[in-house]
Parts: sequence; structure tokens; C-alpha cells
Amino acid sequence: MNHTQLRSFHAVAAEGGFTAASRVLNVGQPTITSQVRALEAYFNIELFHRRGRRVELTDAGRALYAVTQRIMALEGEAEDLLNAMGGFHIGNLKVGAVGPYHVTEMLAAFHDRYPGLKLSVTVGNSQNVLNRLLAFEVDVAVLAHTADDPRLHAVPFSRHPVLVFVNRDHPWASRRTVRIRELQDQRVVLREVGSTTRLAFELALQKAGVTVDTVMEIGSREAVWMAVERGVGIGVVSDIEFVPHPNLRTLRISDAGVYTYAHVVCLAEHRDSRKVRAFLEVVDSLRTAEHGRAKRA
Repeated sequence: MNHTQLRSFHAVAAEGGFTAASRVLNVGQPTITSQVRALEAYFNIELFHRRGRRVELTDAGRALYAVTQRIMALEGEAEDLLNAMGGFHIGNLKVGAVGPYHVTEMLAAFHDRYPGLKLSVTVGNSQNVLNRLLAFEVDVAVLAHTADDPRLHAVPFSRHPVLVFVNRDHPWASRRTVRIRELQDQRVVLREVGSTTRLAFELALQKAGVTVDTVMEIGSREAVWMAVERGVGIGVVSDIEFVPHPNLRTLRISDAGVYTYAHVVCLAEHRDSRKVRAFLEVVDSLRTAEHGRAKRA
């Protein structure tokens, strides 16, 4: 067994296939395949169930993947240490985010301060991004919701109200606000389970004793907007995520505090990592500047 074989195994496990792993490692697929097969043959075990182009981890594969996740994380820490000693001019920071709205500002500020560091971004809903953080697949995450988990270190960044939006032909289109009890039995188009906006909205409904008619669940923010535009139902969105559209109108919920939050999260054991700490320092400077603007406004 050698490190190259473990790296190939880890990439296949993380990416879900040999072809995807070869793209990530920039190595030919036959090489990846031979390295994984050599690892399996040496220990006389099966690490993957092959199912066409996709693979699934066996029990042994899952156990090994839990180990290689930590190995790759430690390798990243070693690179981080050497970069710090060498002036922190090169390296790679992997960021997970629930959307582009906050993270773009953070990435731009971080790049200005550390232009030699390579940045990569993965976008998904809060649960997906959190899973990637816990799996050591991203270094930091910008999330709308965080659990009280001792494995995590979270820094609050901002708070944003959740709005209702309708198409321009809806009876509410000329209004600016809506009361939460008016949502009773309304046809609603929601994001998929795991969306923090949906979670905040459903908790507010539950607290108010209001039931809506969920006519559609869609795993895409843009697809929800299209469904609302076509009159399928009303939608909900965090105000920072709403893009003005000539056929859509937003309404503030006047009698209930429904909010999403932005937090920057890392693993507690990595909070003192040089590149993670540098990112948190950039976030803190952005937050301080925003608070200063709010006070002057």
C-alpha cells in the first residue's frame, strides 16, 4: 500500500466514480483503476461495488474512507503549515456555500488580501454543505443555519427577513405586506427539504398554527421563481436572494419575525488553521465595516 493508492481510492469515494476521480486528480482513468485494484488485491478485500459508471462503497470501503478523510485533512494542514512558514503565498482554500450572495463578497475580499491562494467554491443547500464540511471536503462553509454541534465553530455574519412573493396577476400583487394568518390554505411552492428558507418559514407557520397547501417542492431557487411566475402558487425567499423581476412582486410578513441567517462555519479542530483563520479574519473585517455603515445610515 502506498499514498498514491490511498489518494486514488479517496478521490473515487469522494467523487462517486473513476472518471470523476481522474478529472479531479488530473490522472488517466486506467491509472486510477489500477491503483484501486492493486490496493484491493494486496489486502484481498473489495472496496467498491461497481455499478456501471457509478460505484458504491462496501462496508470496508466506508471504513477506509473515514480514515482517508482525516489523512487528506492532515495533509492539507501540513501544506497550510508550510505555506504559513513560507509567507502564506500559495495554497488552496475550499469553500462551501448555500448561495453566491454573501460568499462572493467574502471571496473577493479574501482574494484581495491573499491573491496567491487558489479558491474553489461548492454550492448547495445548508444540509449538503454542512455534510461536506463534516466530511473534510471543504475548509469553511457559509451557511444559513447551524446546529449546536461541538464539532463546529460558527461566526454569525448577518440576518435577513424572509419575504413572500407572488406573480403580478395575483390578488396580493399590489400589496406591500401580508399577515401570516392570511397564508392559511394558500397554494405554496417550496424549496426542497434541507433549504433553510423553507425551514424558517415552516417554523413560523407552525408557531402561528397556520397550514398551507404545498403544491410543489423544487430543488432549485430559479425553478421556484419560474413556478410562481406561472401562477402555480406563491413562494418564499430571503430578501438578499430575491432578484427583481417584472413579473414578480414581494410582500413583507408584517406580524411574524421570519429570518434566515448567514454564518461562517469551520470545524472546531481547524479554526486555528492558518488559511481558515485568515478567512475568518476577512469575514470579521467585512462584518465590522457593515456594522459601521449601518450605524451611519
